[in-house]
Amino acid sequence: MSTGFFKVPKAKNEVVKSYKPGSPERKKVIETYNKMINSFTEVPMYINGKDVKSNNKKSISPPHDHKKIVGEYFIAEPKHIDDAIQTALDAKKKWENMSWENRSAIFLKAAELIAGPYRSKINAATMIGQSKTVHQAEIDSACELIDFLRFNVEYVTQIYSNQPASDNNSWNRIEYRPLEGFVYAVTPFNFTAIAGNLPTCMAMLGNVVLWKPSSTQIYSAKVIIDVLKEAGLPDGVINVVYGNASLITEKVLLHNQFCGLHFTGSTSVFNSFWKTIGDNIANYKTYPKIVGETGGKDFIVAHESADPKQVATAITRGAFEFQGQKCSAASRGYISKSIWNEVKKLLDQDLKSISMGSPENFENFVTSVIDEKSFDKISNYIDSANSSLDAEVIMGGNYDKTKGYFIEPTVILAKVPDYITMREEIFGPVMTIYVYDDSKFEEILSLVDNTSEYALTGAILAKDRYVVEKATKALKNSAGNFYINDKPTGAVVGKQPFGGARGSGTNDKAGSMLNLLRWVSPRLIKETFVTPTDYKYPFLEK
Repeated sequence: MSTGFFKVPKAKNEVVKSYKPGSPERKKVIETYNKMINSFTEVPMYINGKDVKSNNKKSISPPHDHKKIVGEYFIAEPKHIDDAIQTALDAKKKWENMSWENRSAIFLKAAELIAGPYRSKINAATMIGQSKTVHQAEIDSACELIDFLRFNVEYVTQIYSNQPASDNNSWNRIEYRPLEGFVYAVTPFNFTAIAGNLPTCMAMLGNVVLWKPSSTQIYSAKVIIDVLKEAGLPDGVINVVYGNASLITEKVLLHNQFCGLHFTGSTSVFNSFWKTIGDNIANYKTYPKIVGETGGKDFIVAHESADPKQVATAITRGAFEFQGQKCSAASRGYISKSIWNEVKKLLDQDLKSISMGSPENFENFVTSVIDEKSFDKISNYIDSANSSLDAEVIMGGNYDKTKGYFIEPTVILAKVPDYITMREEIFGPVMTIYVYDDSKFEEILSLVDNTSEYALTGAILAKDRYVVEKATKALKNSAGNFYINDKPTGAVVGKQPFGGARGSGTNDKAGSMLNLLRWVSPRLIKETFVTPTDYKYPFLEK
């Protein structure tokens, strides 16, 4: 029982370290990377606070060196899924009754463990398992995850303090209860921070969680589990299983105590989850909360008044950092004809200066894509463009999977605005450009709005403020995160809450109080001090 109105430490964004030559953080992460990549790590499931192994296991290999084995993980059998669900339900009463400040302290401690002793380990794990450069790993697995943990605790206190008005006759209060049952977190490969945030943000509000990380993010997921263990997370609160997504999901979504889904992944998978939930709605004890951040076909619109160098930089950074494997990555560009030649020249210079290879070489801006399936999908898009009359590969276009799944940053020039790579999510280092006549800017805005099923991120680059305002209004439903004179990616927790609508998800804005509100079930309590003793109202008097 709380005995004070406690204030948590003021949340501040973690400072991104530079990893400059000679810096202590550079030396530390190199040492950790070399140690980890030359070791063998077992990753068991995590159920009821215990490491659990099965008879079925699978190897873990770096995408940039897929013949090298750095570990193995254990695949869940039906009994493990059942155990994980039951364990969560068994832990629920004790966890939800823990005072909020003691729950919060666990996650604040986890943030500081990542900021300090685990920083190089979680960065190195992300570099190895997901082939991120040290810069991308630092932003993601260290800083963003730290920010999620710190700011979410602050948001929890803001939620709890949001109370209705009362008067001398009655006291009104809202109790923000956790959901009734267990929740399911499904996380992607591309952001270690998302993998850490989805289960923990629900847990800090008193929910119990079954977490299924992506099979290509398991190496860094283990570090998150190690951190939560050391931070003091009680047994059974977050349980982790790996393996057959269909099997795990089926068991979860058919369980009558399932009460919430927190998902980041593909639109098609999210749609299938939603359908299954709808088909089984009568079986659940309560209506499940469904939150998803899904696909994107993110755009850059460059007006004739835009600075060509700024446009080229926005494309290079927006489209090719982390090999375009961000749901927010720039993937289609609409460039005004009068500035295109200059943009093209500058963009070509950028791409020719980019080096590609292993993340252990800090000179590399680009590494490999995540796995062979992704490699084959992306290279097929490039091959199709090379053979199409409606498109032309004008930069890059080379690929090789001999050692790692390497695809060169590629720019496609579309001759028609609805070419396939202007419409479909590729999730790789491929940017498609359509050049439009200066006089058709307003038509282009309509085209941007209607070309894709997605509405995640987008950007307008222009010096003309009337143009900026026009684009902002015309594209109000085209992106949940809209950027003016910048690349359409790089949301910071506490500053740019993230999420999109249409085929991009439920727009519940991770990194804000809006998302956390989805994981509570408010109860209004009205207490009357002097209870009436006569049913008659004044209007009944004669």
